[in-house]
Amino acid sequence: MAWQDLFTAVALVLVLEGVIPFMSPDTLRKTYQRLVEMEDQTIRMSGLVSMIAGVLLLTLIR
Repeated sequence: MAWQDLFTAVALVLVLEGVIPFMSPDTLRKTYQRLVEMEDQTIRMSGLVSMIAGVLLLTLIR
C-alpha cells in the first residue's frame, strides 16, 4: 500500500464525515444526544459492526 492511498482514504473519510454537519447540523445534534443516551455496549457493538463491514468491503474491493 502506498502512502498516497492511505492519505487519499483519510481525506475521503474527512469529506464524508463533513457532509452531515454541513447539510443538517440540527440532525447531527439530535443524533449526538441519542448517542449520549445509549449504553456503552450498544455503542461498542455498532463500532464493531462498522469495522467488520469496512474490512469486508475492502476485501471485496481489493
